[in-house]
Amino acid sequence: MKFTCSRDDLVNNVSIVQRAVTANSTVNILNGILIEASDDNKIKLTGYDLQTGIEADVEASVTEKGAVVIDSKFFGDIIRKLPEPEVDIISDNNFQTTIKCGQAEFKIAGLDPEPFPKIPEIEENEAEKIVMGQKILKNMINHTIFAVSRDNSRPVLTGSNIVSDGSVLSVVSIDGFRMAINREDMGNDFPKINYIVPGKALTEMSKILSDDEDAEINIYTSMQNLLFDIGNVRMISRLIEGQFINFDSIIAKNPKTVITINRKQFLDAVDRASLIIMTDDRKCPVRFLSNNPSELTVQATSARGNLQENIDISLEGDLIDVDFNSRYVLDVLKNIDDEIIKVEVNGGQGPCIIKPVEGEKYIYLILPIRR
Repeated sequence: MKFTCSRDDLVNNVSIVQRAVTANSTVNILNGILIEASDDNKIKLTGYDLQTGIEADVEASVTEKGAVVIDSKFFGDIIRKLPEPEVDIISDNNFQTTIKCGQAEFKIAGLDPEPFPKIPEIEENEAEKIVMGQKILKNMINHTIFAVSRDNSRPVLTGSNIVSDGSVLSVVSIDGFRMAINREDMGNDFPKINYIVPGKALTEMSKILSDDEDAEINIYTSMQNLLFDIGNVRMISRLIEGQFINFDSIIAKNPKTVITINRKQFLDAVDRASLIIMTDDRKCPVRFLSNNPSELTVQATSARGNLQENIDISLEGDLIDVDFNSRYVLDVLKNIDDEIIKVEVNGGQGPCIIKPVEGEKYIYLILPIRR
């Protein structure tokens, strides 16, 4: 194998593919990136951890076709330190690989690509397809991914439910203590879909997606796999099997208390309270207390000391006295852009709902800490 390509293009795409490479796998070949030169004008890089695979095409001048697997971290470290803008890579029949750039020349051992696992293929003409803006999907993921569960005993909650009723697309994450929903109106011609995508795949995909308003992504799904296609980069992930929680059923329709509050003031007060709170959030929660309909008191007490701060609000319904995990509240408030938000409280045991003053573009649910 022999090809020449741009160092910067190679570095950028290796960085993307590395997101799917297993760190310190006992299966040595999974620590590597598969480099294939099977076309005259491009090479393909592949990383695959048996759950998520990423392929990236890099423009190149290929003079000899072939393939090799090179340790991902080692290869990435080398190419990032190359001195010139153009790099030559040559691999012989024993997979010994030469990397030349300017006056620098590395000779390293590669691996036979034959044992590298094959990424599942989705036949695009037979798969369900949706097309949407990259920035829209990126924002929907980023505003919900923090609520994905890390508890593997409930596999369906380790992913986000991506579901559409034919016009509104929702991304939903639940970890058993909180829920995050982000919705986007996609128009009446949008396909009906319902699948659960692993949180890891969505996290890595969000880092690849563009902020360009005009950039689009094609998403293909089969029974078991999902393919994100943004042109020169493709990510494929296994879907999580099972039935996701009926999230609409756990949203209280008639809250006991409705509070309208400035999001930034609320965020800053809880953030200050978190300085007092020790690592055990259950023993040291943040307390929200209202003695009148126009003021909310944020309190925190621990061995470190205490904090009390009052915020102007508008409250309808019952006065409140309820405890929450401060980290859960901060995660929600940091992912909202609105200046004014609505907080619905259902006593000391029912879930708290945070949503827009108008509409339901986003809904966040947090369970209180029982005393």
